[in-house]
Amino acid sequence: QVQLVESGGGLVQAGGSLRLSCAASGRTLSTYSMGWFRQAPGKERERVAGISRDGGSTYYSDSVKGRFTISRDNAKNMVYLQMNSLKPEDSAVYYCAASTAVVITTKSPNSWGQGTQVTVSS
Repeated sequence: QVQLVESGGGLVQAGGSLRLSCAASGRTLSTYSMGWFRQAPGKERERVAGISRDGGSTYYSDSVKGRFTISRDNAKNMVYLQMNSLKPEDSAVYYCAASTAVVITTKSPNSWGQGTQVTVSS
């Protein structure tokens, strides 16, 4: 039982940066593995990044490795996604998610945020 609210999306130029935030309420955030997912129109939802309950392990899709960084601050009940060197193909609705599974996947989240739009112009 955790509620998630994303913020920080918007319009950016290619090569720019954006930081997404996910605020959690309800249960203790450290109970959950956390992740960021995205979905573009007409495409399937994909996981872009995940982070373990204690923040000790992170994982990324090949398309964002070296450009995106996921982090969490359990004391503040916050999860972040720092996105650098943005490309037009990064444009999508980005969702924050929480899972009781050790590793979060597209099938494992117990809770989803409402999503925030990221649009990268060329």
